[in-house]
Amino acid sequence: MLVSGAYHLLSLDRLLASRAWLQGFVEADRFRAVVAAGLIYVCAVVLSVPASLVLTIICGFLFGIVTGALLAVASATTGAAIVFSIGRGPAGDLLRRVAGPRLSRLAEGFRRDAFGYIAFLRLLPIFPFWMTNLAPAACGVRLRTFVLATMLGLLPGAFVYAATGAAIEDVVAAHESGKAACRAAGSLACDEALAVSALVTPKMVAGLASLAAFALLSVVLRRRFGTKDPLGEP
Repeated sequence: MLVSGAYHLLSLDRLLASRAWLQGFVEADRFRAVVAAGLIYVCAVVLSVPASLVLTIICGFLFGIVTGALLAVASATTGAAIVFSIGRGPAGDLLRRVAGPRLSRLAEGFRRDAFGYIAFLRLLPIFPFWMTNLAPAACGVRLRTFVLATMLGLLPGAFVYAATGAAIEDVVAAHESGKAACRAAGSLACDEALAVSALVTPKMVAGLASLAAFALLSVVLRRRFGTKDPLGEP
């Protein structure tokens, strides 16, 4: 939605208004805000809403890198554990019928090293999150193994995306500073879009560098463990 939305919906001034409300909500009661954000994240995972990346960035923006990343990992793992538990029942039977022989190939990976295989699938999101929640349950993986591997696999990406979110504050500050200077100079075009140069802040550069390093790590691991689809498809 962020990519395809209309330009006015992406207006930084509109985002600034939302930012002020959100930060006010956090400052009024940080614990309540953390709980609310966590519940929203868990619900998104349980309902299979593809918003984990965006929610992790928002957590980093609102609560900082460490708190935001840990909140995202805890919430994603909790939601995944709920879906995993559901997968031990009728949902697992449905997955086995739909996946057929492909699931047996995935099960082979879980039998060889369930912990490492789940952590690998979390680190490299080859499949939709809901599938990597249901498949281990259908293949008989223990809940403890699933939860610990999920947490470990999600941690690197969570810190990268939370750092990216935390860097947004610098971009916003640069925009506000530039806008104030523009108005002080008596310009009439101060409400125009943010200049690209204002996006180049130390935190944003660090966030983008982290994203690049994470992408490179994904490529290396994919080559190390093979480029074929774990379900047996090229």
